[in-house]
Amino acid sequence: MFEYTFNMTLTLALGILLLLLGRYIKSKVSVLQKYFIPAPVIGGLIFSTVLLIGYSTGTFMFTFDNSLKDLLMVAFFTTIGFLASAKMLAKGGIQVIIFLAVASVLIAIQNTVGIAIAELFGINPLIGIAAGSVPLTGGHGTSGAFGPVLEEAGAVGATTVAIAAATFGLVAGCMIGGPVARRLMIKNNLKFTGDGLVSNNVEDKKTFRELSEEKVFKALVLIIISMGIGSIIINFLRGINIPLPVYIGPMLIAALFRNILDGMNKEVPSEEISIIGNISLAVFLSIALMTMRLWELASLAVPLIVILLTQTIIVALYVYFITFKIMGKDYDAVVMCAGHCGFGLGATPNAMANMETFTTANGPSPRAFLVVPLVAAFFIDLTNSVIITAFIGLVDKFL
Repeated sequence: MFEYTFNMTLTLALGILLLLLGRYIKSKVSVLQKYFIPAPVIGGLIFSTVLLIGYSTGTFMFTFDNSLKDLLMVAFFTTIGFLASAKMLAKGGIQVIIFLAVASVLIAIQNTVGIAIAELFGINPLIGIAAGSVPLTGGHGTSGAFGPVLEEAGAVGATTVAIAAATFGLVAGCMIGGPVARRLMIKNNLKFTGDGLVSNNVEDKKTFRELSEEKVFKALVLIIISMGIGSIIINFLRGINIPLPVYIGPMLIAALFRNILDGMNKEVPSEEISIIGNISLAVFLSIALMTMRLWELASLAVPLIVILLTQTIIVALYVYFITFKIMGKDYDAVVMCAGHCGFGLGATPNAMANMETFTTANGPSPRAFLVVPLVAAFFIDLTNSVIITAFIGLVDKFL
């Protein structure tokens, strides 16, 4: 068998090439655009399939330097921390807090279900978490971050399982959002009652400005300092037997910096931070997926399918019976349900797409378009990380 090790530079270069390949393929295949499949997922899966062929035939095997992958993952979650603004939370009012609580309960349910089914099949219960809120509410970014953590805890193949489940969730989240919302609207005889003059499009509410070198530099300084201080905190906690994912510390420090700057009425280069975060995530995902060991899924195929189908049904039922009632049982609640299906199984773009499609046909919902993005894009990653960590600790202690 031919074996080759990609150093850090070659690993990064290959990741970028696969990202470009994924973007090209996505631009040509409408179904990939419809379900918001990320370009790095496309390119990375193609290469990991090539690796599977090489492994299965015994002809070639590649290994990679993952140093930059880990750095990019921490950078992305640090940028998420800068979005956790108390002012934004206050702007959304009590509805944001309630919706965050509702979504957080679903996170706990997803992990409980995953663990229970994994136990039923006699496999490592941590695999249940890898097919729980890690890939579903968390998405590909959280999958890439927590996969290695779960593997270190003994769940062989957890990263591959999580990435596969996250990809499934992108499709499932789009498929159930519209039908669930439509059923709720018809059953409860609800309809839009406003004047329809308020735009749903969050892009309309943004003020675009030209990026500057100074703003980008300020953003990089804030991100890197947060990463440095956060890593010190994580190392300290691990030293006293409190193991946490490496990105938690930087993300929390970033959130602290954001709110300190807000309190001082200092400008936060949010757009530049977001751009850096998006680029970091794209390259991170490309490297994470191209290095997946797909052959590790073989023994987990049946349990994984059962877990994911069960999770899809549970999300639909939870949104239908719980989210709708708690969020007010009105038209806005229906639209929020469409969004919750999107990010409860997939990602924020799925949530926005579900709501945009539904409101285009039935009328706008400004309240839903304020509440759902605040929770899905900003606050849910924080609570999800805490809950996942707690479940890993419980599994380690009791199972």
